[in-house]
Formats: sequence, C-alpha cells, structure tokens
Amino acid sequence: MYSATPIAPLHSAPHGPQARGRPGAWILTAALFLGVFFYFWIGLAPFPNPNAANLTTPYGGSSNRFNQIVVVLMSGLLLFVVLGKSNRRFLLCPRSLLLAIVAWFAFASLFAGDPGTAFRRIVFAILVCGCGSAILLLPRSREQFTTLVCIALTVVIGMAYYGVALLPHLAIHQASDALEQQLAGDWRGHMGHKNVAAAAMVFSIFFGLYISRARSTLLGAMIVLLATVFLWKSGSKTSFAMLPLILLLSWVFETFRILRPVIIVGGLVTVNTLLISAAMSESVQQLLASAGVDPTFTDRTAIWNIALNAIGQSPITGYGYQSFWQTEALFRSGYSLYSWAVTAANAHNGYLEQFVNAGIPGFLLVVTWLVFLPIRYANKALAGDNDPLLTRLFLRIWMFSLFFACLESPFFGNSGPVWFTMLIGVFGLRLQAHACLICALPDRVRSRAQGGLATNTR
Repeated sequence: MYSATPIAPLHSAPHGPQARGRPGAWILTAALFLGVFFYFWIGLAPFPNPNAANLTTPYGGSSNRFNQIVVVLMSGLLLFVVLGKSNRRFLLCPRSLLLAIVAWFAFASLFAGDPGTAFRRIVFAILVCGCGSAILLLPRSREQFTTLVCIALTVVIGMAYYGVALLPHLAIHQASDALEQQLAGDWRGHMGHKNVAAAAMVFSIFFGLYISRARSTLLGAMIVLLATVFLWKSGSKTSFAMLPLILLLSWVFETFRILRPVIIVGGLVTVNTLLISAAMSESVQQLLASAGVDPTFTDRTAIWNIALNAIGQSPITGYGYQSFWQTEALFRSGYSLYSWAVTAANAHNGYLEQFVNAGIPGFLLVVTWLVFLPIRYANKALAGDNDPLLTRLFLRIWMFSLFFACLESPFFGNSGPVWFTMLIGVFGLRLQAHACLICALPDRVRSRAQGGLATNTR
C-alpha cells in the first residue's frame, strides 16, 4: 500500500488479479491479514460463557497457554513476512520511543509484586504492538487493503448478529450472568462485554464510511447501518454519544489546522480533569447530578479514588506493568474494608492506568507516543498527497480511542479489538505522513515496489 519509490497519487487504478500481483502472494497476504484481524476482533473463543470462572481474572491473566502460543506463532510469521518486504523499515516506528517505553515498563516492573508475570505481559504487549504495525505493511495496495477490510467487517458484523439471533444467552447480557446483571438486555455479540462491542461497532462505522467512499457505497452503507443498530442495542451511552462528536471533531481537525492541538490536548485535559474531579470533589459531584449526569460515572469514581491514592504513594515507578489491580496485595489492603473497587480489573481510565503501571515517566512516554506524535503525523498527512480518505479513517480511529480511554483502559490491552484497532490508527497516521501510498500500480511501476504497503519515507 506504500511504495519504496515516490509515486504520484493515481485517480483510477486497476482492480482484480492484476492489482493483486502473484496469486500465491495475494493468498498469503489475505490469510495473514484476516487471521490477525479475526484474532483480535473475534478471538479464539467467541461468545464467552458469561458465568465462566475466569471473568474476574486481572489484565492479561486470563490468557491460557494455547492463546500465548498462537500469538507467538502469529507474530513470528508476520515478522518473517514483513522482514522480507522493502517496507520493513516502517515496522514498529518510532523505535527509539517504543524502546524507551518498554525499557521503563521493565524497570518499573522490577518493583512489582510478581516481576516475572509483569515481564511476560510486557513481552505479550510487544507482540500485540508488532501485529498492529505489521498488518498495515501486508497489503500491496490501497485497493487490496480495502478489499480485506470489506471481508473482515462483513464476517465480524455477521458473527455478531448471528449470536444475537441464534445464541442470545451468550450474545446478549442476561440477568443470570455472574457479573453486572443490571446490563440484562444489552447486546454484546461474540465479545465479552457490551462496552467492547460498542467500541468495535464505532470502529466498524468508521470503516464503513471509508468503504462507502473508497470501494462500494452500498456495502459501506450496509456496514454503517448494521453497526449503528448494534451500537444502539448495546446500550452503551458513552460510545453512542461519542460517535457524532468524533465525526464532528475530526472534520474540525481536518479543516482548521490551528485548532488541532486544542481539540486533542485541550479536550483530553478538560475531560479528564472533569472526570477525576468528580472522584475528589463533592461540589463537582453535585454539579454533575444537577445536570442529570451520573456523578459516579457508573461507580468509576470509586476505582479512580483507589488509583489516585495509589499513584500518590508511588508516583515515579508505579506498581509494575499490569501488576496492581486484582492482586493479593490490593485485596488485603485497607481499601477492601470500605470499597468494592478492589475487585476492578483496571483503572477504567487509560491515562490513570499508565500512572499506576509505570509512574510519571511511563505516563509521559506513552502520552508522547499516543497523543503528541500522532498530531504531528496528522498535520503532515493532511498536508501531503496521500489518500485523504485513508487519513480520515486513521484519524477517526485514533481520536475515538483517545477519548474512549477517558472512561476505559484500552491501552496495551492484550486482547480484544480496541487497542489493536487504535494501533492501526496510530501506525496508519505515521505511514500516511512518512510513506508513499500505492494505488494498485501498473506493472512496470509495481515491479519496483514489491514490498507492499509502505517502504520509504517521502
């Protein structure tokens, strides 16, 4: 999809086998792309049992040996294929910053209650990030990428509706579920929770809008319609309200360059300040209640109180990578005497989570990677000559993920679609800024760009 040789954007391009290159290469690309996409969007065990014993395991703790083997093999195969392409230089960039993040996470994990487990989770996180980066380097053209996304979204949404129609006891929250019986009636499809399903449907809408412009208006419209209905039936007010807001903010972001830092940095600071203030100030809680807003944000304030107190006790190193929540030390702490929140799986705020995981340095490194650098990538991509539809897709994914993280903890999630798709948005923006997009090149030009989607800086 991105070339080693600078190529002017093509307004029209051939489709079919000629655009795909060798049939064997196309089959391998499609199998790898779809396999990785389905692993994160569907998983090895779709429609999980809502009464399974492992529902309360901590972040990454529910990963079994088979799951770990699959991720290692999948990542190894991806690495082997991508390293054979001329666009391999774009894998896991910017490497210096990512290495700094890994190094600090590893150092902070030396102080964890179980450093060995923390280190294994760090390795797993590296593999997941590698998958998010490498999957964009597989397609040979923008058209091939679009085709694969069409196939993937059709299968994912079809499976979600299949579950609702034929497996409602698994695909719809029930009053008999072991946890969160109050969610009865909300759709979750083949995923474990309605909030994850709702976020996936928002991403699906973004993909559908892209497909409607880049490939098929009918198919794109069907994806948007089906995903919107599922989003509504999921009962996730946060994702449903964020969808039109992100569409509006992304348009403003594209149109007014001077407002871009204000939208992202100012928006995140404002939202997080309001949310965290609700956990600390009764006056803010009263103000929110008077406006008809749940001042606890579905009991999240209890979790944030524990997180804030914990950060104050260890502000530099935190508690180690994914080594604080649902640990024996937390269960036996004084918090368990007065708060149910000791059973929380995470901070339900991606930014607080980084403070807990790796302290102030870890937070600054992660925010630099996920917030500040993508603003620069977007500025360069929007000013360049790569496909604006693709830039818009990555931009919407990235923006939604950032604001979604104010109420959830998607960053470095080892499974599920949210973190993986955010990685596609972040790495995709970097590619749009620094690489030359291929639009199903003619044979004589494609012979010089056999590597795939992105192989050289512009």
